Amino acid sequence: MIDSSVMAQVRFNPLAGNEFKTRDDVIKAVHDLFNPLLPAFSKGKARVQLDASAASFDRASADLEGFARPLFGIAPMVAGGTPFDHWDAYREGLKNGTDPSHPEYWGRVLSKEQRQVEMAALGYGLLLVPEHFWDPLDEATKSRVAKYLSESRVTNHHSNNHRFFRVMTDLGLLKIGVKIDESLTEEYLQDLESMYMDDGWYRDGDDPGDNKHIDYYNPYAMHFYGLIYAVYRPEDKARSERFKERARKFAVNYQHWFADDGANVPYGRSMTYRFAVAGFWGALAVANEEALPWGVIKGLYLRNLRWWSTQPISRLDDGILTVGYAYPNQFLAEMYNSTGSPLWAMKAFTPLLLPPDHPFWTAEELSLDHRPAIAPMPVTGMVFCHQPGHTVMFTGGSSISNQMRFMPEKYQKFAYSSRYGFSIESDSRGFGLGAFDSMIAFSDDGRHYRVREDTTDSYLAGDILFAVWYPWPDVKVETWLVPRGAWHIRVHRITSPRNLKTVEGGFAAPRTDFNGDETYTDDTSAWVESKLGDFSGILDASSPKRSARVTTPHGNTNLMFPRTIVPQLQGDVEANRSTVFACAVLASPNQEEAKAAWSQPPAVPTVEELDQLIKSQGVQVDIVKPYVRDRDETTFMLELRYDSEWAQTEKNNNQITFSVDTKASLDEWLQWLRYCGVEHSPIFYGVVGWMLAFKDTDARHIRLYTEEVHPKTDHPDIDPYWLA
Repeated sequence: MIDSSVMAQVRFNPLAGNEFKTRDDVIKAVHDLFNPLLPAFSKGKARVQLDASAASFDRASADLEGFARPLFGIAPMVAGGTPFDHWDAYREGLKNGTDPSHPEYWGRVLSKEQRQVEMAALGYGLLLVPEHFWDPLDEATKSRVAKYLSESRVTNHHSNNHRFFRVMTDLGLLKIGVKIDESLTEEYLQDLESMYMDDGWYRDGDDPGDNKHIDYYNPYAMHFYGLIYAVYRPEDKARSERFKERARKFAVNYQHWFADDGANVPYGRSMTYRFAVAGFWGALAVANEEALPWGVIKGLYLRNLRWWSTQPISRLDDGILTVGYAYPNQFLAEMYNSTGSPLWAMKAFTPLLLPPDHPFWTAEELSLDHRPAIAPMPVTGMVFCHQPGHTVMFTGGSSISNQMRFMPEKYQKFAYSSRYGFSIESDSRGFGLGAFDSMIAFSDDGRHYRVREDTTDSYLAGDILFAVWYPWPDVKVETWLVPRGAWHIRVHRITSPRNLKTVEGGFAAPRTDFNGDETYTDDTSAWVESKLGDFSGILDASSPKRSARVTTPHGNTNLMFPRTIVPQLQGDVEANRSTVFACAVLASPNQEEAKAAWSQPPAVPTVEELDQLIKSQGVQVDIVKPYVRDRDETTFMLELRYDSEWAQTEKNNNQITFSVDTKASLDEWLQWLRYCGVEHSPIFYGVVGWMLAFKDTDARHIRLYTEEVHPKTDHPDIDPYWLA
């Protein structure tokens, strides 16, 4: 019998067999990822549809992703001197996608929507290779493309890394000689810089209540685009130097997100972008910043690509990147992930801009032996521990809004591993079946459950993390995370006004075919020995003791392995008294070493000792500190309602009610008034004047009474988000 879980899956990866040792190997990867897309190009070349599934945005946006995102790899490759045979398709697609009269028109770019994201890729292509992407176009097409991109740049972008999309679009427009209002570029650059914290870290967003993001959008976007800006706008000398200085600091921290084997620690949203995580190292080299020795930077970059070349990330023989992570998995996708989304991974190929004789390419690849085994990061509330076979990230601060799914699992687990990743919960009513790896779950009815969704406060004392969080408003949990070599210790102090049941999990180990994995439990511990050579265990140190078990979660709930086994502890919280749970957790891909360590667990500190440590040495984590953005941004939220029956009651043929608060831009107001057909009427200018008059207030309401107003609710570009 063949155990399919241990088979080499070379037919499921277009990069399989690529040694990733040389520049030519990286060039080959660009072709190997792009060529499978060719049959998916539409007749007019503007759309690349890879299947019939969808994201939260429209089909045109999804197909635009498939068209635009490969440019992140193609453009630097060509700018670095390597030929590309399909510029005719890209020019034809650019021509037709921006033509409102063409069936493959991409649609008008609106505020805070997906097309804005892809404008950055188009701008990148124009910036790097205008001689291929722009110069051969006829004058009518040039005029239309310039108009399309120019209109996109004046729309309002989300107040996070998305503001770089205008900047990248602007760099492309300036490169091809299109005049723009650069005050808008400056406005967004100032906004982006205001999100900088310290030690190389940006918060990814600064809206009230949604400004605690620190994740891969630092390397994906903030630093990636900042470095590109620094290279191509050297005349903005002071800002360019700031971007580079921050990137140098970030590099020292970011090296810890990678294990010795090249795998990065999966954490946060947008994991389907995969080896885009390596793009920062390439952009750093393009900026000629030797923040670490060139051999170290090169090693971090190539080992990550090498690791990804061994994962089954495409379907059988088709060579197209799938939505997922270490295997195809729609379950873990974000609402904004279409089948074209994974092509953001092409950002990894930026260093192809560099000539073969650049030190990045000529240096000998170096290991990470120089870095410390433990790396606390007080800005982010993270502690990284490098262990044989994997790297573990402990977390206690960063979080994101609940508008996206599985955010607690992606941001708020106690630990994330480059080997074991993280799991999500497939059923909010499945308390008895949950994975709860590296989490503790609470239930007051035995069916529904709560986990850590946000961190109220967090402190770091040396390498020990402390966090306060509330699964319910009336249930308080204080958690200490204590790294101890290959082990880590968790201590929880819980106060609740009602009885609660709990489940706490260790790391999720891979489960193989034919029940070949061994599982063990005793009175106080549970552990598993996977047939793949992994060990994962959890040992209770509570008083009174918790019971132990091993669970097999639903399939496809873990990023790394389609099937997993998780050791768990079960215990009860008694109402109106302080309950303390403690445990020691161990996991390793080296089963024999782990089994030896399992017999020698670390001493668990008391709550009193931990309390004293935090009081005497604790430093508050920066990301949880109260934050108020340092700019006064005048914004409005528009709600459009059209109710003919109500309007008739009011003795008006048509009536539109606008409600205002502080969440969306003046541009969006004007855009909607144009859709309502009142762009050139006195009402239009009256509303503009009204908005300016009350721009410093929190909320106002206005009603327009006119027979001339007819909302164009069938307009193809109207975002239904705005329709109440």
